[in-house]
Amino acid sequence: MAAVAYETLNLHVTPEKFYVEPCDDRVDDVLVIDRVSTEVTLTVKKDVPPSAVTRQIFGILGTIRLVAGSYLIIITKKKKVGEFFSHVIWKATDFDILSYKKTVLHLTDIQLQDNKTFLAMINYVLSMDGFYFSTTYDLTHTLQRLSNTSPEFQEMSLLERADQRFVWNGHLLRELSAQPEVHRFALPVLFGFITMHSCSINGKYFDWILISRRSCFRAGVRYYVRGIDSEGHAANFVETEQIVHYNGSKASFVQTRGSMPFFWSQRPNLKYKPRPQINQMANHMDGFQRHFDSQIITYGKQLIINLVNQKGSEKPLEQTFAKMVDSLGNGNIRYIAFDFHKECSNMRWDRLNILLDQVAEHQDEFSYFLVDALGKVVTNQEGIFRSNCMDCLDRTNVIQSMLAHRSLQAQLQRMGVLHVGQRIEEQDEYEKIYKNAWADNANACAKQYAGTGALKTDFTRTGKRTQWGLVQDGWNSLVRYYKNNFSDGFRQDSIDLFLGNYSVDEVEPISPLHVQKDWKFLALPIIMVVAFSMCIICLLMAGDTWTETLAYVFFWAFASIGTFLIIIYNGKDFVDAPKLVQKEKID
Repeated sequence: MAAVAYETLNLHVTPEKFYVEPCDDRVDDVLVIDRVSTEVTLTVKKDVPPSAVTRQIFGILGTIRLVAGSYLIIITKKKKVGEFFSHVIWKATDFDILSYKKTVLHLTDIQLQDNKTFLAMINYVLSMDGFYFSTTYDLTHTLQRLSNTSPEFQEMSLLERADQRFVWNGHLLRELSAQPEVHRFALPVLFGFITMHSCSINGKYFDWILISRRSCFRAGVRYYVRGIDSEGHAANFVETEQIVHYNGSKASFVQTRGSMPFFWSQRPNLKYKPRPQINQMANHMDGFQRHFDSQIITYGKQLIINLVNQKGSEKPLEQTFAKMVDSLGNGNIRYIAFDFHKECSNMRWDRLNILLDQVAEHQDEFSYFLVDALGKVVTNQEGIFRSNCMDCLDRTNVIQSMLAHRSLQAQLQRMGVLHVGQRIEEQDEYEKIYKNAWADNANACAKQYAGTGALKTDFTRTGKRTQWGLVQDGWNSLVRYYKNNFSDGFRQDSIDLFLGNYSVDEVEPISPLHVQKDWKFLALPIIMVVAFSMCIICLLMAGDTWTETLAYVFFWAFASIGTFLIIIYNGKDFVDAPKLVQKEKID
């Protein structure tokens, strides 16, 4: 079986069945999904009823079971991102969710409302920007991993051979996965960021590609998913690959980012920056070792770059990370702590070169992957930089872009694009492309995890920190604060439902969606609003009896301030927390 999936399909819908027909004259197979039994089979084109309602689609994202029964999720629109190695890469831009059931009359009012909420969750995830696919190329693997595969691997379907860390619709495709004969109808979809540019330096044209692959393991949103799970999967884990294709030769440089790999949390509580908590009861070393055992098998040597503050609330996290690396005693793991905010205070961003100089020898040792025009592997990347800050977003992306820039300098010189002694930073046109792409990568990763664009992208785009950039960062920080406290519970639930971390149980007596809020959640904010309003009214209606008016003002002012303090003190009772999956709780 060739590693390809059908690119364009016709969906034929009848009251009893879905028929999915490839738009290829040389293919007679048609996928049939029974809307009553949910059975998946193959038939031939002549069996498609003429009465069926037909529409063109661009792939099957998968199926999911909700309160009303099963649903088929399809890709209805796509946008071409670009081509490399003669493969077209697409971004899925619109989807549709089709119910197997013809009616919902069998549901109670409560079930109808729950089903509507679950559908809203799935639609929310589908509305997130960043779903990519190719019907002929395996986007889930790096160039180096693909170069070290067997002929048997090359013959596998895209679904079978995909790196499951980066298949975001793996849960949705579970029914199709069980039947190898229908794998060409199953389309693995990557979530993250991809950009491609045709560039020119010295009259030599080359393709430059940036791919960020977000892991679907321990996926979620900023404050609700931190640290690792028992399997060693890190929160906000992203593999970023920079690729150069010139005159038949291909080179790549791979980096990873991920939350500090031990058990810690930072639950929202209405404070601007909740204090992170390290779980004192957990076996940190077990999960820590699992994480790095997996990383070493996949990527080789590890150089950890920890960018968190080395004072204040972040200090215990840095100390724990350093202590655990030391306790593990693995010669393949090295650790460097660099207090980003301290070193770059007062707009001294030139001091980032201190870190680059510190890791330069390691980067030369790790090298990069390079294969020549004849397909011969010239060099392999022997190790990887694993960068992190608190969120693995803003500070992390700045450092990753600078490390990738240094690797690209060496690659383009070796491939003959740059002359000896020539620097990339001297190529103004290309530098603009490069910096904007890495800033776009930062924004994509940040929106998917924190809900807003990244901070510090003015430096990534221009190489300078600006006053306007500080203003933008301030605005994004305020938006993050609101979303992290008042809408991230829904976002987390949506991701957990989409990825199969929570499955809808039709016989569940009480849906988690109906868990009652503590009385304080509604009572105290209402009291505060009433108290504040009465305080204002007393001032506006002040008459001759100022003594009485001031008494009223003081009473309602103290009432509003007191209520406000209670809300802040018990902030966790007022945030929008996830309902579907019980996360580990840390007091």
